[in-house]
Amino acid sequence: MLLIFGTRRYLHQLAMLTLLCAGCGNPAAHALRKRVVKFTLFFVPLFPVSTTYSTQCTFCGVQHKLPKEQAEQLLAQIGAQGAAPQGSAPQTVPQPQEQNPQQG
Repeated sequence: MLLIFGTRRYLHQLAMLTLLCAGCGNPAAHALRKRVVKFTLFFVPLFPVSTTYSTQCTFCGVQHKLPKEQAEQLLAQIGAQGAAPQGSAPQTVPQPQEQNPQQG
């Protein structure tokens, strides 16, 4: 019997925040993102293998990893301010798998 298994990466944009960037020093919008890697069996995602949180500056593009507690704290601050975080539901963008370059 042939078993097909692997992983698939998902990127959830949780919110847009205005923070002071540690890279460029500008007060700019930062995307708060949650990256989830899920184990797949026959191309069906079954359970998360790893979860990481990060912010990315929209001005310079610098990305910083965050611990889960700090990401939840930032989301709670947004909720306390009364602003809806990036619409009513998080956006999910599947990450492309590595592909070989095509030769022309």
